[in-house]
Formats: sequence, structure tokens, C-alpha cells
Amino acid sequence: MSVIATSSVSGQKLLHDISRREANRRTVALLLPLVAAVLALGTWARHWPAGPLVSGVGGAILLLAAGFWLYRLRQPRLRALTQRLDRLYPELEDSTGLLLHNESQTPLNLLEQLQQQRVLARLTARQAKQPYLLPFSWKPALLTTAALLLLLASGVWWQRPTRTTTASAALPVHFPDAETPVQPGQPTPPKLLSTRLLVLPPAYTRQASFAPSSLSFSCPAGARVRWTAEVSRPASSPPVLEMGTKRIPFRVVPGQPTQFVAEATVAASTLYRLRFAGQVSDDYALDVVPDRAPTLQIQTPKPYTLIEFGASSMVPVRVLMRDDYGLTEAQLVATVAQGQGEAVKFKEFVTNLSGQLNGQPRQAMVSTSLRLPALGLTYGDEVYFYVRARDNARHLTRSDTYLVQWEDTTVQDGLTDMSLGVNVVPAYFRSQRQIIIDTEKLMAERASLPAAAFTERANNLGFDQKMLRLRYGKFLGEESENSIGAAPPPVASDSTKLADGHSADDGHDHSAAASPSLTDQGEAASATAELMEPYMHRHDDAETADFLEPAVKAKLRGVLNQMWEAELRLRLAKPAEARPFEYRALRLLKQVQQQTRAYVRKSGFEAPVLPEATARLSGDLAGAAPPRLQYQAARPATQPELRDAVRLLAALRTGQPTLPANAVTLERAGQAVAQAALQRPGAYLTAVRALRRLATDIRANRPLRSTDFGPAEAALTALLPVPPAAPARPVPGGRLSQRYFQRLNTQ
Repeated sequence: MSVIATSSVSGQKLLHDISRREANRRTVALLLPLVAAVLALGTWARHWPAGPLVSGVGGAILLLAAGFWLYRLRQPRLRALTQRLDRLYPELEDSTGLLLHNESQTPLNLLEQLQQQRVLARLTARQAKQPYLLPFSWKPALLTTAALLLLLASGVWWQRPTRTTTASAALPVHFPDAETPVQPGQPTPPKLLSTRLLVLPPAYTRQASFAPSSLSFSCPAGARVRWTAEVSRPASSPPVLEMGTKRIPFRVVPGQPTQFVAEATVAASTLYRLRFAGQVSDDYALDVVPDRAPTLQIQTPKPYTLIEFGASSMVPVRVLMRDDYGLTEAQLVATVAQGQGEAVKFKEFVTNLSGQLNGQPRQAMVSTSLRLPALGLTYGDEVYFYVRARDNARHLTRSDTYLVQWEDTTVQDGLTDMSLGVNVVPAYFRSQRQIIIDTEKLMAERASLPAAAFTERANNLGFDQKMLRLRYGKFLGEESENSIGAAPPPVASDSTKLADGHSADDGHDHSAAASPSLTDQGEAASATAELMEPYMHRHDDAETADFLEPAVKAKLRGVLNQMWEAELRLRLAKPAEARPFEYRALRLLKQVQQQTRAYVRKSGFEAPVLPEATARLSGDLAGAAPPRLQYQAARPATQPELRDAVRLLAALRTGQPTLPANAVTLERAGQAVAQAALQRPGAYLTAVRALRRLATDIRANRPLRSTDFGPAEAALTALLPVPPAAPARPVPGGRLSQRYFQRLNTQ
């Protein structure tokens, strides 16, 4: 083998070795996050109902993608490799591609052979110093692997929401009577050492069972609470759970004589305590959180929506729904009202929106559309709709009723049922609406019509628009097309009119001047015309052609202008540009029709005009609320149990000796405070415990604790009504002061 051939073979082998090392590093960088992703997916799939299916499909997709990527990595791309080496190492002199040359196809010249040997020697020396010639960063692969490992760890430690937690911490129960010393020689009574709590929320809440960290806790309504009490030694009677007026005895755990269990389903907030071996514990608060019904907020459309003629007949509906634990069902109920008067017909349509509540979310944005033609609506019909939703507990909530009305331009608005209409002007024509319909039909058929036919039909529509414009122009004195906007023709002068009825251009010879008698007659006629001018009705003058109001005339001129613009574009075969002017002309015509209607009062009661478009469904009840009788029952003028307790606490603070009857007084006050603690446990529960400890200390003849006076007095003072302000009394000192205070009392 020649030296040149040997160099070519060695160079290709060297490039293959460099490519293989690069592929190995990229393979490791790909496999690290891939293995972490598969493990994390498998760990989290255990917590999903369709976990095996999800993990199987996801793992298969990841393995297929990884196999395809590894196959591409293992394919040597030496040409791209030589280009990268040339860019990275200038000593190769952009000649690394010579190592890929096949000597059997085209022989190299002497200079190329020498350059090939030089590049091979330099590349070999560079690889001996630096095994990996191409740069590579492990940072993305390591960061991705670390993130997936954290996800894997969270999946290992995370527990499913439906898993029941049985382990709970032992909570000590405080018994105020337990501090009473036992007389020598008497047996030690059994004690309730601790209790464990376990709350099992209802299934519809989808909440995990939990163990409260305090004996005063909160839970959902309908939850089942389990108390597990542990006593020091077996007793003749088990502990008793007192919840208001209910008494729930504990039952012994089989095989464990010192363990007792009691369960209760709670529906309302209450105070509870434990009684065991003649001792009563402190009161603890059980706060029950009721399940609220779903809340619905319709964001679109508005409470009243008017679909104008030519607007889109599809009304989008978007509703924001919220619930405490999850939404299960949503429906849109639409009622279509068709007809007028006694011939109104109603039809109800129910649209199921539950498909957008996948997974029973707590909050969801539900959207749909009311397609008026699909509901059977036509112009002038109305549709009333509302949205209703149910949560996991089957609580139903219904939104307010919204109204969508499709405008009918053929119907005259007005209170025709209250007044008799008298039309004081000739009947207006409704052919402008037909022109609009024909224009839209022409636009829809434009693709299938030849250019000549399309232009002809557009020109015909322009002619129809012209005729309609001329018919409406009669109301402004425009009786012909040539007189549109033109001033009245001037009155013929005396020089062009002769007494015998001939004119200057009739072909006769009138070279002689008119006689003085004819001139006098012309002046008399002019004077007569000037006198009759205010009383004449000229058909060629837009200002005196009719007796319309100025505002009506202005709108009628606007109608003619819009018709003229529409006619111009129809003549130019541009129906799309003419359609906006046609719509504006139609709207102005309807406004003119309403302004020119006159009404004759009917005998009897005439109700005021209702602003239906602005006041309907607005929620404004000003002046419409029914009379309301409100009575506020005052607190008892004297609350003897609270007032006696306040006086007693004040006396005990000064060192007054205690009596057994004092304990009864404090217990009665404690019952009143306990009723307030049912509503606000955080504010009055400490006071209930303080009053109970004071009563216990008085019965046991122990010294009273000074720390119990403050919470008890604060709660009792807050529950007492504020005393009324005492009237000012006159100060003796003369008649002037007496009159002064008398004036104050009389004002």
C-alpha cells in the first residue's frame, strides 16, 4: 500500500474515532434525563385513575423518540465533522476534508498529498493532547435530570387525596377539676390522658382525611369526626362526649380496655366537651364550614341585547362558574317567544354544557353560542335564557334571566296599545329593505354570474334605488330628477313677456318697444306676486314644499343623500360598497316614520312611557320596592345573670371572700357567654373557659387566678347593651339656668 493510500485510510479512521466519541457523550446526555423522566412518569401514574394506561403510552412515546434520536446520533457524518474541526482549529488550515478523499476515484496531486499528510499529523497530535476535540456542555442534561429527579421525589412522598390517614397525634385534654388534690388514703381516680381526632370529610368534597392539630378545629359540613380517647386505667363507665344537648357515650375498643371511640356526623358549628369519672373538660369549638352553592357570573352578553337588522345572528355566551369542591353539571335553558299579542308561542330549548366541566373543576369558564335561526327565531322574536349549575353535593344555582331580541324593521315601534295613531303624512314605502335583500343576494351569487350579467343586475338595482329616491324626494319638493337641489326658476321679465302672450323668441317681429300700458300691467303683476308669495305652496322649493318639522326634514335629506351614494355605487357595479349606505338609509327612514306619527289620547288612564331598552333587567329598583316593615327587638333592659357576674367579679377583685352561691352565678353567666361562643368561638371561647375555672376554684375553695378575671370581664361587658345617655339635669343656680335647660329639653 502506498503512503498516500495509508494516509487516507488512517485519516478516515481517525475521523470515525472522533465522531464515535462525540456520539457517546451525546448518548449519555440523552439517556440520563430519559431514565429520570420514565421513573417520574411511573411514580406519578400511580396516583391517577388511568395510571397504567398513561404510563404505558407515555413511556412508549419517550422510548420511540429516544430510539430515533440515538439512531441519528450513531450515524457518522464525517463531512460536517471536518467542517467543525476546520472552524475550531486554525492549524488545520481548512484542509481536514482531504482526509475523506478516496484515492481510487481521483488521485491527488503532489501538493494535496503533502497537505493531507500534514493535516493528519497535526490532527493526531491534537487528539493525543485532547481526547475530545469537539466542545460539549453537560449543563442542560444535568439540570434537566435534576428537575426530573425532584419531580420523582415529590411523586414518591406525595399521597393521593383519597387515601385515608390513620395516624394522628395525641392531644391532651384539660380538666379543671383534675387539679383538686386527692385526699390521703383515697384511691386515685382514673384519668383521661389524651384523645386523638380523625376527620373524614364527605366523599363529594374529594378531600383527604386529616387529623386536626388542636381539639378546637374546623371541618366541612357533613364530615364524620372520630374521637379516640385513652384513659389511665379501666373504669366502670366510659367517657361521654357532650355536644350541646346531645350525649354520645364512648364505646370500648375490642381487646384494648383503656381505648374508647366515639363518632359523630357534624352539620353545624357547636361547642363540645368530654366528661369522664365525674370530671368535665374545657369547652372546645367545632367550626363547621357549610357547603355553598355554585356561583354563576354571565360575562357576555349583556342583560338586554338587541340584534339590529343586518348584524350577526349568533350571540356568544360566556359564563364564569365557581364552587367550593367541584362542578358537575351545567345547562343553558333558552325560551323562545314568537308572535305578538295573544298569539305568542313559547318553546324551550336546553343545551347541555357539562362537557366543559371535565374533572369536576372548582372554577371553569363555560362558553357557547345562541344561534338564533337554529332556535327558530325570525325578525321581531325574543329569546330568554338563563344558566343553571350543580355541584358535587347536587346544590342547584340558577342565574338571572337574560333577554336577546331580534329587531324587526317592519314593525312600528310605539305604544299602539295605549293610543290610537293618526298618520298625518302619506304612507312611506318599505322597498328599501327589499333593495338591501336583493343587494345581498347579488353579492352571494357574484362568483357564479358572468361579468356582464352581474353589471346589469347591479345597474338595475341602481335604477330601483333612483326611483325610490325620487319618490321620497317629493316630500322635499324634488318632483323631477332635474330639479334635485335646483333653485326655483326666475320669473320672466317684462322684456320677454308681451301683453298678447308672445315671447321674444317665438318667430314674430317684436322690434317695436312695448307700449306704456303693457309696462304698467307688468308692474302690477309683480306687485301682486310679491303680496301672494308668503301664501303660495311651491312644489319646486324644498323649504316650502310641505309642512314637516325641521328635524324630520334634516333626516329626510340624509335619507336622500344615503340613497344617492348607494345608487352611485350600484351603477358602478360595487354592491359591497353600496350596502352600508343602504342600511343607513333604512335606519333613517324608520326614525323619520316614528317622528312623523301623531297620537290621539284615549279616555281613561294613560300609563307613563317605559324606557324598556334602558331600564329592563338593569336591577334598578328605585321607587319600585314594596313597603317593608322592620322591627328590631331590643335586648332585655336588664340581663341579670351578666350584670350579677360583672358585679361579683368586681367584688372578688377587691378581696371579698367567696361563697358557694358565687359559683352558680358564674355558671349562669358562662351559659350566656357559651351561646355567643357558638357564633364567634374565637372571641368568647377563652371567656367561657375562664368563667368555668373561676367557678371550679370557688367550689374547691382554692385561690382564684388573677389571669381569669380579664377575659371574663371583657366578654361580659361586650355582651351587655350600651346604656342610654342620661339627660342633662338643670343645675340649681337661678331662673336663667332653669330656662336654659328647659330650652335644651324642648329642642
